[in-house]
Amino acid sequence: MSDLSVNLTAPNGRTYTQPLGLFINNEFVKSSSGQTITSIDPATEKEIASVQAANAHDVDKAVQAAYAALKNPSWKKMASSDRGILMNRLADLIEANKEIFATIDAWDNGKSYSEALNTDLVEAVGTIRYYAGWCDKIFGQTIPLPNKLAYTLRQPIGVVGQIIPWNYPLSMASWKLGPALACGNTVVLKAAEQTPLSILVLGTLIKEAGFPPGVVNFINGYGKDAGAALVQHPLVDKVAFTGSTATAANIMKMAAATLKNITLETGGKSPLLVFDDADLEQAVKWSHLGIMSNQGQICTATSRIMVHKNIYNKFIERFVQEVKNTSKVGLQWDESTYQGPQVTKQQYDRVLSYIESGRASGATVATGGHAITNIGDGKGYFVAPTVFTNVKDDMSIWREEIFGPVVVVSEFGDEEEAIQRANNTTYGLGAAVFTTDLEKAHRVASEIEAGMVWINSSQDCDPRVPFGGVKQSGIGRELGEAGLEAYSQIKAVHLNMGNRL
Repeated sequence: MSDLSVNLTAPNGRTYTQPLGLFINNEFVKSSSGQTITSIDPATEKEIASVQAANAHDVDKAVQAAYAALKNPSWKKMASSDRGILMNRLADLIEANKEIFATIDAWDNGKSYSEALNTDLVEAVGTIRYYAGWCDKIFGQTIPLPNKLAYTLRQPIGVVGQIIPWNYPLSMASWKLGPALACGNTVVLKAAEQTPLSILVLGTLIKEAGFPPGVVNFINGYGKDAGAALVQHPLVDKVAFTGSTATAANIMKMAAATLKNITLETGGKSPLLVFDDADLEQAVKWSHLGIMSNQGQICTATSRIMVHKNIYNKFIERFVQEVKNTSKVGLQWDESTYQGPQVTKQQYDRVLSYIESGRASGATVATGGHAITNIGDGKGYFVAPTVFTNVKDDMSIWREEIFGPVVVVSEFGDEEEAIQRANNTTYGLGAAVFTTDLEKAHRVASEIEAGMVWINSSQDCDPRVPFGGVKQSGIGRELGEAGLEAYSQIKAVHLNMGNRL
């Protein structure tokens, strides 16, 4: 494996061994085409490493390995409690290597090391442990009928193709792997081409934990090649995808050819409503976290803030000051950094183009609105946290997902208007409501068209609570008990107990 790994030293001084191959059947192998993907540090624009990129032939190898493992008694007949032991062992190994994973994702993605270590890794470990506990608690039903006994079996769907995004590489992998493995499926998971590194290190832990060969396979590759081949492979029974709405639409079309089971978690333009009876200090702080954390690269980012007219000016003053005081932009390794660089040059250019669009359409830049070029050696994809006011509902910055540290703020007059405008979008992933009126909180939460509503907070997430959207924000749910439903299927068995013809 010497030519399929390299020893790397990250800017924080941590040294580790980075696998470079495709993880198939518990081994790292070369791509059949020899094509590679180069990972770039978005803070310095310097190359980190080049990993093997799968083509359709490599995808077939991975799927065939997963299919063989699905039929192999070492996995198929494994006691469900033993699956839980393997998963808990994997969680322990991730936790033992959390500094390495945090280093990789900070280097590869641009998020702060502190955020990766204290948020992403905690979530990844917790999610795997949560689903490990479900392994021996997935049951069918018995249904008594006259002269008959009917019962159901809850069984794995089969080979699952999973495609994860670049904004939370390791935690998104855990969201996908946890329920799939708990239900007894086998997996081929493709990482985002922008962040290909940490998933390969996870492959070494899959093997170390003792998972049978082929149960979990990790590949890197471009969406048009590896992603399309995975979605269309005839032996793949289910596809789970997190990413853009446009890509999800294409995946849905491809999966339709063989009627594959799908789970899609896609884009959002989530509203955050601040009523005039809200705790203003808390509304300001949560509003800041809801859009500026993780460089604004969050599908559930509360990027449309709507404030009651009675407190609008006061909110704007405090919110802009909060952004200026808190959103320190800097290198990933600086403990005081709140916001690192955008993940790629393409994403950086996209965010800046939306900022220019907002200016051109007549919105006011209350703070930010520009690139930052004085960090480190002057390289990197840094964007100043940006707040737009005087925004109209027909502007692209109000209607379209920017996926960066850009927020639009508008005022509303009453509850009815707030709900109507919050729902006037093609998306429906998350929403937040700030009020001290308990009845209003529940009433508004019920009326907002979103898969999740936070009351007096933003971005709350827990592996025990379902996550997903409505409208063009996705299909199905991840996390919680609902996540198990996405990776299992029900078989009905009828036992005749005396009926004679």
